[in-house]
Amino acid sequence: MSLRYISTKKVHEVTINKKTALVFGLNNYASEIAYNVVDEYEEVRHFSLEGTKGEKFDLSDDWSSIENSIDEKKSVAFCALEDNAENIFLTISLRAFFTDLTIIAVASNKENANKLSMAGANKVIPIVETTADIITNMLELPISNNVLNNILFEENDLKVAQIKIGENCKIKDEQILSIDWSRYRGVIVVALMHEDMKNEFIYSSKVKHHVLQSGDTLVVVGYENDIDEFKNLIGS
Repeated sequence: MSLRYISTKKVHEVTINKKTALVFGLNNYASEIAYNVVDEYEEVRHFSLEGTKGEKFDLSDDWSSIENSIDEKKSVAFCALEDNAENIFLTISLRAFFTDLTIIAVASNKENANKLSMAGANKVIPIVETTADIITNMLELPISNNVLNNILFEENDLKVAQIKIGENCKIKDEQILSIDWSRYRGVIVVALMHEDMKNEFIYSSKVKHHVLQSGDTLVVVGYENDIDEFKNLIGS
């Protein structure tokens, strides 16, 4: 009996020590987030109010079933409900129950972003300004986080530009991982957009081995003059 008990306890410890992503919502952003964090987390749990996809939840204050199955210090919750009021309430409820859980929330505008920050979200991103790939990867790149935050919430001259790779582009046929992006001063290359319009974060494991082709589009952040200089340097 004692050996069986110890074995069960060890299994339970392994379960709650998992690096877990909790994704709340049924919209496209929630689906994209869930898809893109599969490689980063040991477990991805998808929740919806309707219960038609993943696990059902009811915005109650009782999160004990989750508490007993995750390590909140290693885990992250993505609040991506379509209804702004529900998303704010969800954030408040999660923060009240989980002190150390990282909470990332998406907002339809700056006003709701401010409310979500007050509700306890660690990071809030207006969905009209960015993509799910960037949201899920910002945790790993503080510099990109700071720049994007300035673009979204502060008055400044920073711009986001899409630069298409042409046949004569100097970095065409180069593997993304092999390119020394630091030589292009003043800009941060954030994402890659394929011809099918799928966006992927430039530093993700899925895209870093991609060989740039004609028709690919780079999403870059920087000041207008620096962006123009970047285009000249690569011959775009």
